[in-house]
Formats: sequence, structure tokens, C-alpha cells
Amino acid sequence: MAYEERSQPASDDRPPGLSPAAAALAARCEAQVNELTRRMARGAFEQVRGYTELPGDVKDVEIAATARHGIRLFLRGAADGSRWDSLEYFQERAAQRAEEGMPLHLLLRTYTLGARELWRALREMAGPGEQQALAELTEALFTATDQVVGAVAESYLDERVALASERHEQNRSRARALLDGRPVVDGSTPDGPVLVLFVRFGTPAATDGPSPVTVRRLLRRVQAALDRAFDTEVLAVLDGDGGHVVVPGVTEPPARLRESLRETAGPELRLAAAAATTVGDVPRAAHLTSEVVRVAAACGVRPGIHRLEDVLLEYHLSRPSEGSARIVAMLDPLDDRPELVATLRTHLEQRQDRRATAHLLNLHPNSVDNRLARIQDLTGLDLADPRDVALTLAALLLRDADTGAVTE
Repeated sequence: MAYEERSQPASDDRPPGLSPAAAALAARCEAQVNELTRRMARGAFEQVRGYTELPGDVKDVEIAATARHGIRLFLRGAADGSRWDSLEYFQERAAQRAEEGMPLHLLLRTYTLGARELWRALREMAGPGEQQALAELTEALFTATDQVVGAVAESYLDERVALASERHEQNRSRARALLDGRPVVDGSTPDGPVLVLFVRFGTPAATDGPSPVTVRRLLRRVQAALDRAFDTEVLAVLDGDGGHVVVPGVTEPPARLRESLRETAGPELRLAAAAATTVGDVPRAAHLTSEVVRVAAACGVRPGIHRLEDVLLEYHLSRPSEGSARIVAMLDPLDDRPELVATLRTHLEQRQDRRATAHLLNLHPNSVDNRLARIQDLTGLDLADPRDVALTLAALLLRDADTGAVTE
């Protein structure tokens, strides 16, 4: 559990010493602790939505025991001056409730309702002339409830964060094992088909890249969108650029997936999907989806859901072969001219539309013509020749594959 011992509250947080009258009132009420606990568990707590659905042992044993401990701790401390502000017990119980999945609002209301019932008992017990003693105990009860509720909420949330982090890492480990073709450690290897997705967010990054907080928020939103779209908790290995998603038992992405992810990750999102017939086929499907997205981006296909059929020729041209090195070498004369490579790539992505190329590169169309002419002079490739266009496209795709470059 995420519970760790916390320091006791500073002495300044404790109420001033109680008068003998207040101590006497608390001592008389201490004799009714068991009856008061039963009244809480069987009456007050049942007002809380969802309480009656809890397991019997949780209601009748765990919560009742915590209430009894809290009441006795407060009254005994008020009666004899012993410590009543020890929070470790409540923190441990809060972590346990979090692990069991008890809603936080329900847990906190048991404490606030318990404080109200204790105050009512003190009020009923107070006799004539004990108004000041009751006021002292009421102030002390407010202080104690504030400290306990704060500690309980903190421990509960710490435990939930730890549990979520542990589950997230377990799911990432399962996904990595499936993507790498390794056995799943926990033995939960899926049977039947597996849908593999590759997602590239394509969101513009700041000069130094997006902040870690921004990336974490994006990944949480994307995970939630994926879970909603597939109506299950999917396995994902994602970072700030994107990554792979594995969904056992599914062969096709749902129709709402693209729009759901676009709303979350932006309009530049790219996505490819491939079905693996068995878990052993997952690595192939993973490689295929990432390659389809890479080729689609390099060829200027608009962001969206990409299929292999959409980039079939380009995909074929980007496959290494015995002639790959010679094809890539055709662009070697441009190694020291990155602006010419960018112009060439953009020109091909825009289907050789010089005005569109000029607009994207913030150039005059004549400047684009001059750069294309310089490219032809250096490489000998004529972009008016369909064969040379195919060679140039293959060279760019193969260069990307060799360097792992990501081109949007």
C-alpha cells in the first residue's frame, strides 16, 4: 500500500486544554461508545448512497471498528488528557478502503456523519449548567474531525494513485511483451485475434518539446478515449509522439475511434490498424502499422486512419532490397543542402504543385522552381519524368527507414 507514516500534527493544531467539566462530560459519554457505534453503523451511515451495497463484513466489522476506535480515542483523550490526535490507524484504514474500491465520498461521509452523531450524544448527555463544557467538546470535535478527514482523504488518494500507477505499468508490461512476441509474465496471454494500432499524435511541439505535465495529461486523455471507444481497458505503450495499442479479442477498430482520438489529440492524428490472427502475429502487425503511418506521412497523405491499400505503391518502394543502397545514394549530393531536401520532399508530398509547395515553405513559386532546378543539376533526377519521380520517392522513403526519421 502507498500508506506511509506521517508526522503528528503540530501542538498548535490541538485545541486548548479542556476544563474539568468538559472532561467529566466526555467520561460519562465514553460508557456509551458501543451503543453509539451501533447507532452509527445501523442508522446514520445507511443514509449515505451506496453504503447498503457494501459487503456485510465491511459495514459491520471494518467501518464499525474504525468508528468505535475514533469515538473512544476522542472521548478518552478528552476525559484524561491522553493523546487523541494519532492518525496512523485512520490512514491505514483509508488505504485499505481505497484498495477495496470504496468510493471516497462514501468513506468521508462516514467520518462526518460519525462526528455529527457523537456531537448529538454529547448534547443528549449534557445536563443543566454544562453548556460551556459542551461548547468546549464541540470545538475539540471540530478540530479532530478536520484533522482526521484531511489525513483520510490524503491517504486514500495516495493509495489510489499508487494502485493506478501499478495497474498502468502492468498493462504497459503486458503490451510490451505482446508487441515483442514474448510470453506475458502474469500468464494472461490472450487467445484468438488481437487488434494492433499505431498512433502518431502529430501535435506541434515547443522549441524544447512539450512539458512532462502536458505529455502526461495528453496520455491520460488518450487512454481514456481508447477505453471508451473499445468499451474496455486497452493495453497501450504510448509517449508524447504516440505509440502502439493492443486490443485482444477485436479485429476492427470501432467507427467512433478516429473522431474520439481527434477530439483528444488534435486534427493531425494519424492512425493505422492491423489484425493479428494469433498473439504470435502481433509483432508483424505492430511493424506494419507503424510503417503504414510513416509512409503515409512521408507521402503527404492527409492525417487520419491509414490503410495499407492507401499507400501500397509507396510502401513497396520503401522496402529495402539489394538495390536500396544505390537508390538512396542518388540523393547523396543533397546531404549538405537540407533546404533542398525539404523542398523536394514537400514538392512530392504536394503532388508536385509548385504553388502549394511555395505556400508551405513560405517561398515564392519562382524560388521553388530554382531549387528544383538545382536538385536536378546535383542529382540528375528529372521530376518531370515519372520514372525519376518514382526513384526520388523511393530514395526519400528508404532514407527515412534507414535513419528512423519522422516526417509529417
